[in-house]
Amino acid sequence: MEVIPAIDLRGGQVVRLYQGDFRQETVYSTDPAAVALAWQQAGAPRIHVVDLDGARAGRFVNLGAIEAIAAKVTVPLQVGGGVRDLDMVSRLVRAGVQRVVLGTAAVRNPSLVRFACQALGQEAVVIGLDVKDGKVAVQGWMQAVERDVYELAKDMAALGVLRFIYTDISADGTLKGPNVQAVADLIRATGAHIIASGGVGSLDDLERLAETGVEGAIVGSALYRGAIDLGEAVRRFGAQGSI
Repeated sequence: MEVIPAIDLRGGQVVRLYQGDFRQETVYSTDPAAVALAWQQAGAPRIHVVDLDGARAGRFVNLGAIEAIAAKVTVPLQVGGGVRDLDMVSRLVRAGVQRVVLGTAAVRNPSLVRFACQALGQEAVVIGLDVKDGKVAVQGWMQAVERDVYELAKDMAALGVLRFIYTDISADGTLKGPNVQAVADLIRATGAHIIASGGVGSLDDLERLAETGVEGAIVGSALYRGAIDLGEAVRRFGAQGSI
């Protein structure tokens, strides 16, 4: 299982939100590239980057910071937040990003998902399944839609998607533990490669996720608050990253 550190960008800074609430923000660094380099040096197999401003705006806001990260590190990057058209996908790939995460577009513009898989290859496209109170959330987690997460995953798989990031928004940033049952259910229902996100607060949480068969676990607040040492987590659970 890959243990993947998260870098969330807002206003060019590294931040963490509590349960996706933009009003509950903690700033951890003004130098995202330096943070990425530190995670790489600690053994990160890849780094997960989200443009929070972009997710709300529907366009890149922190592209400069993403490009600076890509120029600084050699580990693979997976990046999402505000990616709404194929040109935006291509710009990230040109910047050196290995995986592009589509969330809102998967719900609002599924044809983009198909085109992206065809143009860039299935390994380069990841769908973000962001769930709050049982409903899929879009537009930077600000809007819920009447869409079943299993149905959405199966529809995306039919378009060529191989990999999903499942985020339990209510758990995100809380360090109270991931929704292990929901992750396990999704793996059983889809048979797809699943990366879990949201709520990881300890090595025991990572152990429980590893037992479900997830491909990876994204860790954010627990790293920034010192609850988990990335080097130790990678040594215990980690596989080396691949594109």
